[in-house]
Amino acid sequence: MKVLLTSLNSKYIHSNLALKYLYTVVAKDHKFIDIKEFTINNDDDYMFTEILSGGYDVICFSCYIWNIDETLYLAENLKKASPNVKIIFGGPEISFETDEFLQRNEAVDFVIMGEGEYTFVCLLDVLAAEESNFEDIKGLGYRHDGEIVITPSPELLVFESIPFPYKILPCEDDKIIYFQSARGCPFNCTYCISSLERKIRALPFNRAIKDIDYFIAMKVKQVKFVDRTFNWDDLRCNEIIKHIINKDNGITNFHFEICGELVTDEFLEIISTARKGLLRFEIGVQTTNKKSLAAVKRSVAISKTLENIRKITELDNIYVHVDLIAGLPLETYDTFKKSFNEAYGLGADALQLGFLKLLKGTELREQAEMYGYKYREKAPYEIISSNSLTVKDLCRLKHIEKVLNLYYNKGGFAKTLSYITSEFAETPFDLYEEFSIYFNLKGFQHKSHKKEDLYRILHEFAMWKAKKLEISGEKLLNCLEDDMKASLNEDAVKKFKRKGWSF
Repeated sequence: MKVLLTSLNSKYIHSNLALKYLYTVVAKDHKFIDIKEFTINNDDDYMFTEILSGGYDVICFSCYIWNIDETLYLAENLKKASPNVKIIFGGPEISFETDEFLQRNEAVDFVIMGEGEYTFVCLLDVLAAEESNFEDIKGLGYRHDGEIVITPSPELLVFESIPFPYKILPCEDDKIIYFQSARGCPFNCTYCISSLERKIRALPFNRAIKDIDYFIAMKVKQVKFVDRTFNWDDLRCNEIIKHIINKDNGITNFHFEICGELVTDEFLEIISTARKGLLRFEIGVQTTNKKSLAAVKRSVAISKTLENIRKITELDNIYVHVDLIAGLPLETYDTFKKSFNEAYGLGADALQLGFLKLLKGTELREQAEMYGYKYREKAPYEIISSNSLTVKDLCRLKHIEKVLNLYYNKGGFAKTLSYITSEFAETPFDLYEEFSIYFNLKGFQHKSHKKEDLYRILHEFAMWKAKKLEISGEKLLNCLEDDMKASLNEDAVKKFKRKGWSF
């Protein structure tokens, strides 16, 4: 029996850790098993022919909100081309409302719900033996005599029983390497499916260290931990971070998602000794509105969270990514403006302005009517409006997100943004709001822009604003030129000078 594990990643640099875990637990007993990873940007024909030409008996897709539509389309065509092939879907996107999913999608034969390693092993064993006792497999959805059958969930696995996948599957130099040292999350935020498993199952400390040492020895570029809250255990977190700092090879960097509230003085002291660029922290603020935090059961002390993030950014050796979510319950345009300004003032390297998605299986999706949510019926189920945020409000925030990503998050405009934020507007939000309006009125949103053209657009807006406020443009021009020289290569700067500020 020939088996394929596959998925459509959102970008080429990404890879799918779930496929690697599944491969690791079955490769010994099922030797004819392959992994092929694609992206949602790949041509349909290319993916179709690549898979079909493999002559697989079983094709297993890993499904997420970013790839479900493309994956279904591919699976439907593969089933038409090869009716006898067994198609298995797994992943968070189809682990909930599974019976409805199977009713709507006849091309899919089996759905593995939730944690998949145990169920996948059992299912392949039954298929390989050409048996049909699927009712004995826990965590499975399938059809029998025209009816949808959903079996009970299995017990949670002992996480350490799953082998380290990268000893079997080599690390790819040009991709982010994903790693998991613990499953589960200590929090119960109602918008997040991770909250459905409150129990933390962590690898033993020595196993985690051994796995990390492998990445360091292989000199991979980036290891991204997918643990939902890496610093849930302060002692364990500190010891792992210290080990990474002591073993630093000067090449590999490590990315962690941490809780800002749980940051301690000892943690700050440890990370202060790290090489600049070694550690990257993603920290969710989401909102500073206490009513919204309470509504989603996000039990964090927001003032302590903000204070700790500021302490990390002030160290100036750690890359910090801060998240906001627009559209949480009871969040208005004005309260989100306050959240934006407080998060922006932290000085993080990146500020992600995301939008609430009502994910399947979450408590907040069940409460949609309570908060007046209208949301898109197809993945990623992003909200359209709520009782407290209008469609117009969200459109305005989308425009702000656009210029925030192009200028703040893309980098290369630090001096200019610092200057115009302090001189041209009452708050950072006001500046980005006005810039986004200008950007759209000029029609700049209709096409992509090279970096040097982004400088010209910012110059045009800032000079217009300076004139309106009767402020001299000399300091502005100095800031723009300094940013440009630091960001663009010498040839690009020369070309820019020949062309000048105008388009």
